[in-house]
Amino acid sequence: MTENSRLRRRGSDASGDSAAARAASSGERASARQARSDVPSVVRSGGADAGSTIDAPGAASRRSTRGRHAAPEGQPPRRASLRTRSFIGTLKALEQLVAAGAVVAVRITDLDSGDEILSGDDHVTLPVAGLGIVPLLIEVAAQIEFGQLDPLEIIDRSALEPVAVAGLWQHLAAPALPVADLAVLAAAASDASAANALIGRVGLEAVRARMEAIGLAKTALLDRFRNVRGPDDAPQVALSSAGELARLFASLVNAQLVSPGVSAQVAEWLNRGQDLALVGAATALDPFSHEDDRHGLLFVNKTGRADGIRAEAGVLAGPRGGVAYALIVCFDDLSIAHRLRAHEAFRALGLDLMEHVY
Repeated sequence: MTENSRLRRRGSDASGDSAAARAASSGERASARQARSDVPSVVRSGGADAGSTIDAPGAASRRSTRGRHAAPEGQPPRRASLRTRSFIGTLKALEQLVAAGAVVAVRITDLDSGDEILSGDDHVTLPVAGLGIVPLLIEVAAQIEFGQLDPLEIIDRSALEPVAVAGLWQHLAAPALPVADLAVLAAAASDASAANALIGRVGLEAVRARMEAIGLAKTALLDRFRNVRGPDDAPQVALSSAGELARLFASLVNAQLVSPGVSAQVAEWLNRGQDLALVGAATALDPFSHEDDRHGLLFVNKTGRADGIRAEAGVLAGPRGGVAYALIVCFDDLSIAHRLRAHEAFRALGLDLMEHVY
């Protein structure tokens, strides 16, 4: 059912249209119920739009009471209560991915209330590639905050094993950089060399211990970035779940991660992120300068990319509210069509999130 038809239907109910109009409305509701039955039950929506909620079998649905009542007579309901909480585009895109054999996990949470808006397999631990940089940045910021690490300490690149995957430092003339600059490179450009330098300085064990201390048992940075993974190496750089990633970013922007100072520092680094090609494509923000959007849009995110892996988590906030989100897709990267299908799901999520918050 389209937004316009829903507007017309609810307007007719409020103004007491004819019996024929009410009969047509009943037919529309039946069609909507049939359409909803085609969406996979692995994803459940906790939105407030009555008639758009899809629950996993046996799952307890937490639904807001907002939007359940008709608008006052002669006044159309707010657009936000009609479409933005249904995430129909996202659900259809995820259905196509699942039908193609992909593994999908998603979580969307209201930033203020913490209420679940949408979730599906958000408890499942999956590889998240470069998203593992976020736990690393948290540990770096914490050590700086507590005086264990000097942000101006210089780290020499020559001491690192060369890695030719993502990043800028490998192309720069400067052979050494301070910790603070390496954190910016890792956050903004998913710089593998910069991340490896920080891992070598703070240690993987410290990062893992920090994640456990803040209650993220499924989130782990397992290894440094490598050109080739051998049989003795960890099979993935990092693991996490959609639920924990969404919770992490919500805590980050609410200044509840380790300490307000650590939260602010990590958010500042991540706000330099330049990968707006997935969920961020729907925001129309400048990838190179979006820290202070004049339209009042806040977007802080981090992506993870590897063969057959696309992951993104972040926060999107606008005039109507804010959300923390995470989407992980593991797919057979056999052709450009497989990859485009995965990317389309992230962009569909971005469009639905924008309608929700703006």
